[in-house]
Amino acid sequence: MNIYKYWNYILPTLKGGLGWVFLFLLCSCGHKTYTVPSQFTEADSVASLYPDYTDITIPANIAPLNFALLESEPTAVVAEFTGKRSGHLVTGGGKDLKVDIDSVAWRQLLQENRGADIQVNVYAQFPRGWVKFKSHTLTVAEEDIDPYLSYRLIEPGYELYRQLGLYQRNLTNFDERPIYENNRVYEEENNHCVNCHNYQNYSTRHMLFHVRAQHGGTIIVRDGKAQKVQIKGDSILTAGVYPSWHPTLPLVAFSTNKTGQAFHMMHDEKIEVQDQASDLLLYDAEKNEVCMVLNDTTQFETFPCWSPDGKWLYYCTSLEPFDPTETPDSMRQIRQVTLYDHFFYDIRRMAFDPSTRHFGPTEMVVDCASRQRSASFPRVSPDGRYLLYAEGDYGQFHIWHHSSDLFVKDLQRDSTYALTEANSPQAADSYHTWSSNGRWIVFATRRMDGNYSRAFITYFDRKGHAHKAFCMPQRDPEHNILLLKSYNVPELTRDAVRISPRDLRQCIYETEGQPATFRPRK
Repeated sequence: MNIYKYWNYILPTLKGGLGWVFLFLLCSCGHKTYTVPSQFTEADSVASLYPDYTDITIPANIAPLNFALLESEPTAVVAEFTGKRSGHLVTGGGKDLKVDIDSVAWRQLLQENRGADIQVNVYAQFPRGWVKFKSHTLTVAEEDIDPYLSYRLIEPGYELYRQLGLYQRNLTNFDERPIYENNRVYEEENNHCVNCHNYQNYSTRHMLFHVRAQHGGTIIVRDGKAQKVQIKGDSILTAGVYPSWHPTLPLVAFSTNKTGQAFHMMHDEKIEVQDQASDLLLYDAEKNEVCMVLNDTTQFETFPCWSPDGKWLYYCTSLEPFDPTETPDSMRQIRQVTLYDHFFYDIRRMAFDPSTRHFGPTEMVVDCASRQRSASFPRVSPDGRYLLYAEGDYGQFHIWHHSSDLFVKDLQRDSTYALTEANSPQAADSYHTWSSNGRWIVFATRRMDGNYSRAFITYFDRKGHAHKAFCMPQRDPEHNILLLKSYNVPELTRDAVRISPRDLRQCIYETEGQPATFRPRK
């Protein structure tokens, strides 16, 4: 019922005592109630749901897990949720077989069963009658997930970028808001890319992202104020690329990468993103100064990451698979492209003294090259115990590598293992973020269709084991079928981004960017 059609009648009615009752009834008439079928036959299988929300562990503050039933014949569906401790919720859907869960009832059910199970029964109405599928379980964890997830939405193209943006989703509901969008309408003279958003210690108080091409620079946001800086110079390969905020100091570790793309003609993979050279930088956001950390010409250093106590800097590094001293500069890039699958990255770290800002010698943490494997995206858990990373057959840009899976190294026990329960055997599982309590991991994966990255969530328990991963819930279960963009670089935060898209746009369009001062290391 269209409320605006009747507004001329409603408005005068509101002046009377019955007005609010009438408005309540009018707004409520669209909500359908569902009941559990009294007669049905039992199936010998669990219902096929999209997304697959069967037998998973979820946070008590997650948005409703709306789903669609993957069957062709039913004309209706009913879903029954029964909490082990308390609570009972019945909902359903019509011919589209989409189950839309009331958010208020859902939130109450999860809170009442924190640390317990919820049994789910799905019923489908076929021409022959109602069928009840085998029950499945939702386990509600004790720990919440950080409420906000930031990501870039980008078309999975390779040569060009047009409309893309940075967005923030409230995981406790379905609210998604833009942090910044580059072009609603394409304009060649203003076309630019935004990427590599990063936050300090799970807070949006201090954040950054890069702008490439037109209006280029690095946008640093501190205490709600944005500033564009230019982190480049004669001693630096390119501008700053992959960032990591120090957890307490106004410092950002950057890699600086000279990157190229190669396109396969006969290969299961579509593209190879390679570093032709890469170094590590340290940027002081207060002084707008940058210095070199590592620039070994025989090594490729990339993906820096601070430990939560700020006393270690982790990073990925690889040797060239040939002797660069015996290779002319004119042939070096060709050899790199030809030997793309011979680049194997290890994870190393350096001790850092926050008082003097000096780094110690490098040490090996994860040796992949000796096994002819390759690591990327190191992230340390908030308690400092687990090093989470992506491991694949070769290279460092694992978001396109089907072989990529999530691994952890227990730094306390010196043991390394795959997060088998969360990984997909058929698609890339890569860029990942810890929750601030260390119990949840959000990562990007192409497992749903092989082409588009989606945000998946897995519970990481106190024994160091991952649980079955599930897709970030959407109001419309078909959202991930209809959305022709990939989720890129998911980042969890405890709070929402404070600065407005308008203020960011003003900073990007109307300022040139202050050049950072290069300081040699002492």
